[in-house]
Amino acid sequence: MRVLFATPECAPLVKTGGLGDVSGALPPALRALGVQVDVLLPGYPEVLQKAGRLSELERFSEIGFDCRLLGAGDFRVLDCPALYQRSGGPYQDPGGQDWPDNALRFGVLSRVAARLPGYDVLHCNDWPTALAPVLAKTPALLTIHNLAFQGNFERAWLDRLGIGQEYFSTARLEFHGRISFLKGGLVYAKALTTVSPNYAREIQTADFGCGMDGLLRERRGALTGILNGIDTAAWDPASDPHLAAHYDAGSLEKKALNKQALQKKLNLELRADIPLLGFVGRLTHQKGVDLIAGAINELAALPAQFALLGRGERELEGALTLAAGRHPGRVAAASAFDDELAHLIEAGADLFLMPSRFEPCGLNQMYSQRYGTPPVARATGGLADTIIDGETGFLFERAESAALATAVRRALAVWREPGRWREMQGAGMRRDFSWAAAARRYADLYSRLATPG
Repeated sequence: MRVLFATPECAPLVKTGGLGDVSGALPPALRALGVQVDVLLPGYPEVLQKAGRLSELERFSEIGFDCRLLGAGDFRVLDCPALYQRSGGPYQDPGGQDWPDNALRFGVLSRVAARLPGYDVLHCNDWPTALAPVLAKTPALLTIHNLAFQGNFERAWLDRLGIGQEYFSTARLEFHGRISFLKGGLVYAKALTTVSPNYAREIQTADFGCGMDGLLRERRGALTGILNGIDTAAWDPASDPHLAAHYDAGSLEKKALNKQALQKKLNLELRADIPLLGFVGRLTHQKGVDLIAGAINELAALPAQFALLGRGERELEGALTLAAGRHPGRVAAASAFDDELAHLIEAGADLFLMPSRFEPCGLNQMYSQRYGTPPVARATGGLADTIIDGETGFLFERAESAALATAVRRALAVWREPGRWREMQGAGMRRDFSWAAAARRYADLYSRLATPG
């Protein structure tokens, strides 16, 4: 069985978030099961630099753009300099603004994904490839990594994309007077998946459906929640090259050396007797960073320390910077994307904070449990699917700073009992968050899609 896995990002070539991690980890797990998977992604500068020796497989024109399909092993790279050879990120310019021609950039990617021959299943990921099921003859699966990102554009783009105006209807692509790439995929894909079972249920409600809950309820028979895995080789405290000391469930005393290294690196007080709370992620309203900012004064006074890493909304970056200035030695806020520091925070923190308002799956809560760092998280999406409250971490319901603070205090009551804490750490570290189970479920779904009838 041959599968084309179409994605706008794929670690380690290019990554902005969890989609990049999934695209980098799921295809190898599928290949281990005997599924032949080719990954198609745009030819961004970093992709062309990192993908290895690429050979030209095909040269063609797509809605007026000169394109080349390049290949290197299991990768297929769409080389179209007019669309992808730019500074900045996959979706935004260096100033953080969406590229004004994103409809073209990802419309062409979708069109090419739909036209490539020889595949039994087309697996599309999020809105940048969601137009492909509208155009493809191959059975298509669309994975929703985050329903909030929909790829909504003005109606005029239909003509530029070579799509007939008859598609501008509420039964097809029209969404509140615009066209929606994501809606097209939701309507036309033969199967839909989300990245956790709980998120599949949540997005069928008005609270989490982002205006598409009615359509998702109509298509619930095609919708499946498959929990993401994590890269257990890259995220393994027994061998992680970014740590000051390696450890496992049988040598948890060495974890303290990572806490000390983290405190030194971030100029926090070198104290083993107070808890260190970590956070790694985008500084956005979705991630609940404002809840951390609202609770930080109360929690720092317990006393507790904070190691916060991420970039995002300026207001939230400013709030965390102010907190760090207000609590020197207790709060450190690094405004950056730093993979090495992210690993050290997972290992060096005592608790990991994930107060997300919604979280389709989440990866850090799984990393944290694997590193013996129990997470404190909102009971939403994949967080509720992967954290066992009171056994491997702590869950809270309301998206409020007070609720977060209460959950942290509940966690610290256990932290102060070393025996109970060691049991919780061990329970989390023994859990299997590998990609094997998810890969088997996707392989089964591919088989069903590829079977006629």
